[in-house]
Amino acid sequence: MMKRALVFSLGLALLAGCAAPTRYIDPAADDGPVAMTMDYRDFEKAATDAVEDMLGSGAVHNPNGGRYIMVVSRITNDTMQRIDTDQLTKKIRVALLRSGKVVTTTAVGLNGPEDEMNMAARELRNSAEFDQSGVQKKGTLQAPDLSLSGKILQRNHKVGREQQVEYYIQLSLTDLASGLAFWEGETPIIKRGSNKSVSW
Repeated sequence: MMKRALVFSLGLALLAGCAAPTRYIDPAADDGPVAMTMDYRDFEKAATDAVEDMLGSGAVHNPNGGRYIMVVSRITNDTMQRIDTDQLTKKIRVALLRSGKVVTTTAVGLNGPEDEMNMAARELRNSAEFDQSGVQKKGTLQAPDLSLSGKILQRNHKVGREQQVEYYIQLSLTDLASGLAFWEGETPIIKRGSNKSVSW
């Protein structure tokens, strides 16, 4: 029994010695292999393209001055992958905030407020335990002007001896007062590789 455990331990040690070492990757200079699935580089490209196009089109330039208030609506994942669409929208939100043109509300959302503390803090009104001068007053939350919605699509094709995977990131920026789309954009991400590569 002891001999068997020793052989097993040596086998594990040899396998561990052959494995690639864990290392940091600089996202700005990553020239590693491209995956057939969506990765952080794809989200970075889609977010950058969308923000540059929005800013260039003037869609987020408020003619009344000040910044638009944007809410994130539904971004539908129509791919074969489990994608957290926040990975895309967070990059867009950060870039728009830094542009000075848009702020995002976290007080409202399709599934309730993104930050539940917006409403929880208001429940402190009339509590004898809290100094009421510091409690949020009624009528201070700001309603959104714009809504960001969209869809991520995936299409797979066989191309000769390879497969082609196409991703389309489609986004719309809607003016909530009129219901009109102020801006719409689509970023295609096309990958071609081995039929043995997994795209889900």
